[in-house]
Amino acid sequence: MPLKIQALEEPQLNLTPMIDIVFNLLIFFMVGTRFADLERQFDVHLPEVTTAQPLTSLPDEIVINIFSDGKIIVRREELSGAALLERLVEARQRYAEQAVLIRGDGQADYQKIAEVLAICHKADIRNFSLATQATSEQR
Repeated sequence: MPLKIQALEEPQLNLTPMIDIVFNLLIFFMVGTRFADLERQFDVHLPEVTTAQPLTSLPDEIVINIFSDGKIIVRREELSGAALLERLVEARQRYAEQAVLIRGDGQADYQKIAEVLAICHKADIRNFSLATQATSEQR
């Protein structure tokens, strides 16, 4: 009995579902897009002011790390007390409500943390926080 040899069909990738999804996403984003330029074309006469300030985003809080050996690190840079005061005064001048997070090592001398708090007071920083970690019983 002779064997029938059938030619193997090349597998084909059906792209129809993927194209459908791409078109659906395209339609979704086109419908969901807000056309800001169209909204600005209305004939609206905006009021004028002489003391306008440009909008700025809020600055990130300044994180002050105090290590057990007394080093003060801000943004990976070791600072002295005077340099920290200068940086905080500069930040306060840019944004009056500048936030500061003080992260003191549990083994650090409390005197060093008190010095950093005094520097914050001299720089007129009122929005500061002391970082703590919850004990395993509180978690």
